Amino acid sequence: MKIAINGACGRMGRTVARLAADAGIEVAALIDVASEAGVVRRLEAKVDAMIDFSTPEASLERLEDCLRTGTPDVICTTGFTDGQRGKLAEAAKRIPVILASNTSVGVNLLFKVVPQIAKTLGADYDMDLVETHHRFKKDAPSGTAKTLAERVEAATGRKVNVHAVRSGDVVGDHRMIFGTLGDSIEIIHRASSRDIFAKGALDAAKWLAAAKPGFYSMLDVLG
Repeated sequence: MKIAINGACGRMGRTVARLAADAGIEVAALIDVASEAGVVRRLEAKVDAMIDFSTPEASLERLEDCLRTGTPDVICTTGFTDGQRGKLAEAAKRIPVILASNTSVGVNLLFKVVPQIAKTLGADYDMDLVETHHRFKKDAPSGTAKTLAERVEAATGRKVNVHAVRSGDVVGDHRMIFGTLGDSIEIIHRASSRDIFAKGALDAAKWLAAAKPGFYSMLDVLG
């Protein structure tokens, strides 16, 4: 299997490249705006999948490369506007596209079960979501927090109070709190290594390489 990595010089890009090498997956193109040895600015030829951990603007540029070459695109970048998401959905009519705010199995399990819990608890429970990431993360709240809040709000018709913390070198913590008079429930996902996200992205790339054109999520990958 051959992949390309956009955002190859970033923390996640380097992690994906390392785990790909460990898994025997060929990285055919390292793509980034940075000028480093072996790094290019665009995808020139089709590969089995692109894995994108960059910025919304860079991601959309590389999406054009994927459309031109017919390459499936695993987009793990967050912070897209509604208009930018519309462009991703339009591209998915021609090539397979995954948009994943988080590629870990644990977080995607939260995406599935937390809305069910919220709906069962009902309106007596306040709903707060606290997310903590390292000080260098640009978007706040995180894409994961936005996705989880959106899914809970869709299930309940109620607003989730989202709180973002940027501190030190925290990889990623998400804490969903349900509280009422007399008791509270907390559901926590804590990432201690970026490897879980890179592994999930590689699993998504393998799945997407055999998929038909369409707009997918990690829940599709995980079944």
